[in-house]
Amino acid sequence: MTIAAPLMPRWPWRAPPEAPPPDAFSGKLILLASEGRPFSEAAMKLAKRMAEKADAKVHVISIARIWGTSFGLPHPGLLPSKREMKERYDAVADIVTWMKRRHIEASGEVSGTRNAAKRILAEARRRGADAIVMGADPPMHWFLSGMVWSQEPYRVRRLAPVPVYLVTDGK
Repeated sequence: MTIAAPLMPRWPWRAPPEAPPPDAFSGKLILLASEGRPFSEAAMKLAKRMAEKADAKVHVISIARIWGTSFGLPHPGLLPSKREMKERYDAVADIVTWMKRRHIEASGEVSGTRNAAKRILAEARRRGADAIVMGADPPMHWFLSGMVWSQEPYRVRRLAPVPVYLVTDGK
């Protein structure tokens, strides 16, 4: 009888495992995700290149942030506005159309949540994604990054069971 070794936690100050080179990708589904920022052209092109090489599908997800905490009663003022939701839907629709023009099977969705990393990982798990591609800001110190929404891609990379390819704009 064998006993499985316990999973080692991925602490925020430890570097996550390095993702294999994008050209070596051989999966069937890529999740192109955004925690609310506009999709960068570099992230779209990376997802396209990986999908073309592996003949994979691309699923696009954009997160609309719900403000506040989970304590107390929900407040409608904390939900994303209609304008913000329309911007997200339009961005996802544009990327899906862009992918389909390049003969890549694509789908998309917009989701509202307080915890973007958790939602992106749940969607990757539900769809059986083999890789996640996200745009990201340059990394911050691990202590400060836990308090900044723009560091969600690094949380996704730290917690994801699949390779996560972060595309920084070099700002």
